[in-house]
Amino acid sequence: MADRYGLARVAVLLAVIGIAGIAAWSWATHWAPAPARYPFQGIDLPEDAPPVEWGSVKANGAAFAYIVATSGADRRDSAFEANWAAIGEAGLRRGAVHVYSLCQPAAPQANAFNTLVARDDEALPAAVDIAFHDDCAARPAREALVADLARFATMVEAHTRKPILLRIAKPVESAYALSETLHRPVWVVGDFLSPGYAARPWAMWRASDLRRIEGVEGPVNWDVVAP
Repeated sequence: MADRYGLARVAVLLAVIGIAGIAAWSWATHWAPAPARYPFQGIDLPEDAPPVEWGSVKANGAAFAYIVATSGADRRDSAFEANWAAIGEAGLRRGAVHVYSLCQPAAPQANAFNTLVARDDEALPAAVDIAFHDDCAARPAREALVADLARFATMVEAHTRKPILLRIAKPVESAYALSETLHRPVWVVGDFLSPGYAARPWAMWRASDLRRIEGVEGPVNWDVVAP
């Protein structure tokens, strides 16, 4: 009898844990920073993202979207041009992202981005994503990386006529302290809690990579602009 009661208590406990887990997951996938504090919110998409219904994205509270245009010197997102046009047609502000490769020189990467992304005075500032990637094991010296990124920024800014955003992953910032030297607006990444790893206050924060909204299959990266 005692064993039966013990098993019943375990079953109840597991059920409670399961319900709590479901509730926590539901909260996490619907959470976004308070619009009253961060009124300008939107999404960013990775390379080769699934199809998006941009009207639904706007209806779910997004005011802007950043999408990947190019990666390294030789990869371009095949859906970039179609998404770029559709974002504008849906009434969202739009910005283009370059995924920087530590294994390739800066100039060819900037040329690739400038060739694909036409100058658009209404567009948001271009962004460069700086992170360690599995397909590139290079770890350049800090001085060399800072010089290369400065060259990339100068070339892209000459084309877009706007300062670029530096989306710096925490491991890269820990290794190179780029935000101390490259004086450009910083885009930080960290779920739920505003990160403090950059040397300067952030201009944009990717607040969640778990949020789910209508119009996009799977989770989206949800971002806010500093007030």
